[in-house]
Amino acid sequence: MKRSEINKILLDAKAFMAQKQFILPPWAYWSVDDWKSNKEDASEVIENMLGWDITDFGSGDFYNRGLFLFTIRNGKLRVDKKPYAEKIMIVEENQETPMHFHWAKMEDIINRGGGNLVIELYKSDKKEDLSDLTFSVKTDGIVRNLQPGDSIVLTPGESICLEQGIYHRFYGEQGKGKVLVGEVSSVNDDSADNRFHETIGRFPVVEEDELPIHLLASDYQKFL
Repeated sequence: MKRSEINKILLDAKAFMAQKQFILPPWAYWSVDDWKSNKEDASEVIENMLGWDITDFGSGDFYNRGLFLFTIRNGKLRVDKKPYAEKIMIVEENQETPMHFHWAKMEDIINRGGGNLVIELYKSDKKEDLSDLTFSVKTDGIVRNLQPGDSIVLTPGESICLEQGIYHRFYGEQGKGKVLVGEVSSVNDDSADNRFHETIGRFPVVEEDELPIHLLASDYQKFL
């Protein structure tokens, strides 16, 4: 992805979150120089990869297959005491996050406002493929019995609990607008705990055609 594209996505995301009155922590808006001045005090932010996260999953087409995320808080296994994580995400209409599950992380996905979020679901089998068995999930504590490949539509305020091994892909429902999506989970490790059904890239290779407005979490090692 070009840095200019990432910067535009960041500006659009900031405007949408402001519209929805979702406020990020102050360090979200630091410049590169701010980061360098506060590197030692912000070690948890850097080491636990908090902050801006934009990916096109290697597609080269962010608005059809991509995702904007901001990790607000996150622990680190076997390093610190924090056992939980929180993210905010923005999902465009028909913008796909590809089918995947997590080996370790259990998560709640929450529609925080805007349009509707469509989630397609499968149980995984022993070979980590899509299972043909029926299964159940809970939406806001209510059991939902599903067939393989069933979709659940989350309207604003609704949430789904995804246990380990449950394949899911999601996108914004066409005609309903972009969606502000929350995630509350156990500790998140995007470098080692995503089992995508197809081979894809999680973090983008960035072409530096202009200076970054804000650093991505995947930029910390490069710039700091």
